[in-house]
Amino acid sequence: MAHMVVTTTDTVPGHTITKVVDVVSAECAYGMNLFKDFFANVTDVVGGRSGSTQKVLRDARRQVMAELRAEAFALEAHAVVGVRLDFNEFSGGGKSMLFVVATGTAVNLKPA
Repeated sequence: MAHMVVTTTDTVPGHTITKVVDVVSAECAYGMNLFKDFFANVTDVVGGRSGSTQKVLRDARRQVMAELRAEAFALEAHAVVGVRLDFNEFSGGGKSMLFVVATGTAVNLKPA
């Protein structure tokens, strides 16, 4: 499963798509705690990059990609093409959540 091809392109070089299996998606919601939010806000004011926020974004991307592979694997697909990642922040009531969604098309392949 870890070696499953997952790509933003519509094709996989050297392969032909033989079957479109299904649309697959994975979603993750992460709470950004007050401590991280505080330091991200300080970085926003003084400039620079927020390492804690970047780590949360990187972890969230890795998690949804792993879950997307698992969805495709459960459908016995060979690959996921046309992958799109969406990142959104929801905040209110003193809380902040990062919501990450990955969608793509699970397909079966054969060597070209």
